[in-house]
Amino acid sequence: MLEIINAAVEKLAAQGAMGAQVGLILGSGLGDYAEGLDNPRFVNYADIPGYPVSEVVGHKSRFVVGHCSGKKIVAMQGRFHFYEGYEQSLLTLGVRTMKKLGVKTLVVTNAAGGVNLDFSAGTLMLISDHINYSGSSPLIGKNYDEFGPRFPDQSDVYTLALRNRLQLLAAEEGMALSEGVYMMFSGPTYETPAEVRMARILGADAVGMSTVPEAIAARHCGMDVIGISLITNMAAGVLNQPLSHEEVAETAGIAAARFSKLIDLILEKLL
Repeated sequence: MLEIINAAVEKLAAQGAMGAQVGLILGSGLGDYAEGLDNPRFVNYADIPGYPVSEVVGHKSRFVVGHCSGKKIVAMQGRFHFYEGYEQSLLTLGVRTMKKLGVKTLVVTNAAGGVNLDFSAGTLMLISDHINYSGSSPLIGKNYDEFGPRFPDQSDVYTLALRNRLQLLAAEEGMALSEGVYMMFSGPTYETPAEVRMARILGADAVGMSTVPEAIAARHCGMDVIGISLITNMAAGVLNQPLSHEEVAETAGIAAARFSKLIDLILEKLL
């Protein structure tokens, strides 16, 4: 594990990533944001010994190093997933690599299914909390004390102070920003209508197959975390229509401008 992280740090440091302040993890259909960074430099996951590579459409499987609003950024342009067969401990690699580069705040994003009946496709949801229904944890196994304690607190995973300030900034900009709980399922199947009803009863506003392991790892590392879900479709049973990854990518493309505006706001005025 540490050998893989150190190899990634070495590759990214060679591209000027040491001292980065902000980490971005860009989910399905949202990766193009990274290419708009100033002077972007790229490191493919495949070029890092031992690093996982995603085979999911819409995930370019590379790091991007660049600047935005005077801040040095390290972005993951696509992620690897639990449902691809990787143990969740491997899903911490990107976050821990960012930590060793100096990142203090992680902005983690995803495409998600809407459970809250007040949502619709295209809604931007600030994650207030999560429910880990994946059946695992990224911290199972050896604890690496240099990153964090064996039993980390999870009472404020998605930093409340940053969420409150971001809501005020979004309101000032006239930007619609919902807030809610994200529930992670293992995937790769979409949730059944019964599972979606369960999620709603348990208090979830959106469902998906990522983000939670990375957020847990970031808090374990002592990072602040901002989570954003782009609701790309209503979850199974809400509307009388089937679900598909193509719909997810299409909606993400349509909402890309509003998503980019929100990330710009975070980088320019919040952090």
